[in-house]
Amino acid sequence: MSSTLAVELIRQALTVALLVVAPLLITSLAVGILVSLIQAVTQIQEQTLTFIPKLVAMAAIFMILLPWSLSQLVQYLVGVLQSFPTLAS
Repeated sequence: MSSTLAVELIRQALTVALLVVAPLLITSLAVGILVSLIQAVTQIQEQTLTFIPKLVAMAAIFMILLPWSLSQLVQYLVGVLQSFPTLAS
């Protein structure tokens, strides 16, 4: 296996990982900002208040996007497994 191929496989793996995780991170960021805004307006400064809304929102997004995420991961895995014969040479 050449170093170029190894770098390309790692790049693809990182791209797929970021693509799958990005919706969850964006949801967490949006809910965190929204809750922080509500806390600033109401002057409720409880640090644990952001945990439950983030958890619920991320669980909902995870369940909604699970089929898409799995298809992305399976597509990457199939591509890697199909490239195994070229990796040996």
